[in-house]
Amino acid sequence: MAEENEMDTNLAYMYKMVKEAHGKIVLTRKSLEDYGAKVKLFDGVEEWFSRISTYGKENGVIVEHYIISSGLKEMIEGTSVGKAGVFEKIYASSFMFDDKDVPIWPAQVVNFTNKTQFLFRIEKGILDVNDSGVNDSFSPEELRVPFRNMVYIGDSDTDIPCMKLVNTYGGHSIGVYNEDTLDKSKVYKMFNDNRIKYFAPADYSEGSKLDKLVKAIIARTAANEALENIHYLCKSEYENDNKEGQSIRARNSKLSLIISLDGSKNFATTHAIIKKLSDVKTWNEKERDMLVNIALRNRQVRYIINDKDVKNFYETLLDGVDSSSEKIEELKSLFD
Repeated sequence: MAEENEMDTNLAYMYKMVKEAHGKIVLTRKSLEDYGAKVKLFDGVEEWFSRISTYGKENGVIVEHYIISSGLKEMIEGTSVGKAGVFEKIYASSFMFDDKDVPIWPAQVVNFTNKTQFLFRIEKGILDVNDSGVNDSFSPEELRVPFRNMVYIGDSDTDIPCMKLVNTYGGHSIGVYNEDTLDKSKVYKMFNDNRIKYFAPADYSEGSKLDKLVKAIIARTAANEALENIHYLCKSEYENDNKEGQSIRARNSKLSLIISLDGSKNFATTHAIIKKLSDVKTWNEKERDMLVNIALRNRQVRYIINDKDVKNFYETLLDGVDSSSEKIEELKSLFD
């Protein structure tokens, strides 16, 4: 059906669920959650979340767990871990329900390509799917969960875009496989294609290969973030000192132009200096006073005060300034 209608395959399966259930079974939010409750979880999953969160806390790292799935959100919420509220957010395909809790339309569809958008939401801390702030620009130090601190665990082709994205930006992608079948063909292919950094059996028990791997990543994350904090402190110090240096250089440059104007020996040089002065956007009271004195006392500047460029400069300089000063009144009286 998806091929015949150029339809998203997730939308197709959601449509078929509702259509095929009609008249045969009662399909509601509760029945979907009940189906989810029957899902057999891998070994150690029940205890994984509290154990890993505790380990993170002991190492100075806040651990959060998210689900990004092309499966049904209602079924995931029906699992024992879903009911326990261990997930910060569940991003998955979901239905819109009527007043009798019967599904009537897809509310959210998560396929293999749009899975990546949720990583950016997690990265920026903008978790609401309707919040367009995810498109806003963030500086690196503003990111709530940088990609370098993400661990993505997956087992299927729909996980590949997310795995590649996390891997590319310095995070940790882990492919898992069923230990009962020992079928490593998918993880070997993902490893060969640089989609993942690591692979392990889907055993979440304490002391398992996956458990040790994630704990090692947490320990490394703590060390990395200590270095990142030092980097941002250095960056802040550099930027503050650089701004101060730029301010000093700007003040010195303005003072140099004022002195050059006062000592100018010919009209051509005076006009050239006026042109540079006109590019300056702000003047303090002391600098303005010096420039007014030059116009009044320097015979060369006074002689050409009504040349277009000189007059425009001084009119701009005095714009919005209290004209009650005798010097300023005297200067304005020279205009034309």
